[in-house]
Amino acid sequence: MREKILNKNKNGMTMLLLTILLYVLAVGAIIIAVNMDGLEMPGKAVRIVLLAAGIIYVALGWILFCGLKVLDPQEALVLTLFGNYVGTLRDPGFYFVNPFCAGVNPAAGTKLSQSGDVKPNGKLLRIGMEGANAEVNASLMGKKISMKVMTLSNSRQKINDCLGNPVEISIAVMWRVKDTARAVFNVDNYKEYLSLQCDSALRDVVRIYPYDVAENVDTTGDGQADEGSLRGSSEIVAERIRAEIQNKVKDAGLEVIEARITYLAYAPEIAAVMLQRQQASAIIDARKMIVDGAIGMVEMALSRLSEKEVVNLDEERKAAMVSNLLVVLCSNRDAQPVVNSGTLY
Repeated sequence: MREKILNKNKNGMTMLLLTILLYVLAVGAIIIAVNMDGLEMPGKAVRIVLLAAGIIYVALGWILFCGLKVLDPQEALVLTLFGNYVGTLRDPGFYFVNPFCAGVNPAAGTKLSQSGDVKPNGKLLRIGMEGANAEVNASLMGKKISMKVMTLSNSRQKINDCLGNPVEISIAVMWRVKDTARAVFNVDNYKEYLSLQCDSALRDVVRIYPYDVAENVDTTGDGQADEGSLRGSSEIVAERIRAEIQNKVKDAGLEVIEARITYLAYAPEIAAVMLQRQQASAIIDARKMIVDGAIGMVEMALSRLSEKEVVNLDEERKAAMVSNLLVVLCSNRDAQPVVNSGTLY
């Protein structure tokens, strides 16, 4: 199904004034016909014609008002006539179309946790997929399709990463309708379709990456281990998720502009263990840095003592000095000095 844009129907004001004028003429014709009582032929025939025309138009003329359509900026209206696709109104303006044309928007009553799904009082509906039925009447939303960029925030999901560790992750997806005909006719409900495809794409991508950098893990598919991770490569992961979602919703006429990770953490059942692991790794790295620095300071101290000939130390005394310096420099607590009043030998 290809989108057909209707641009030649911006005559709503003209038809509105014409319809009102015809109503005035119809009422006038009825009044004139009533006042023509008692005339002979052919005046009697004229009276009958005027009366019939006036009554018929007053009774059925309101149908013309059904053909008047008003579109605000960034709105579209898909029209069908007796089951056949007529076209789409996309430009803002006042239109007149066939009064028997019906607007189609299967997602009009669907409410997701996203921008654009609001109650009349302006408060965001915090309804998930289970609330898509809804308490809010679809007629409040009308059959117009918003062409604005909207943000879909799907609920938090628990997914195993490539190492089998359960992580909780959620994303925000910026999207909009690009082809109204495909959005309406190619899928049953384009909002629900997008939400389900976001869940599916997120699971497919997260299973490729570890939560944190891990050895011997290939996340790019080139056969070489790399340092890709959910925590450290969030931009790359988000772009990969966006591309995956776009590939899945292309036939639905939707454009995915951007995807962002809004929440990422280990699942509660392993969060404490993983925190201890991270703390242990941080402690080991810190200790390694402290030991490397202490060894450099000991080497410098021994070298300076030898150059200045402050004191001549044999190998045994050097070893004792090195041991004492390392204990002082690597200790978690301040050193308690011991004053030796005697000799070193």
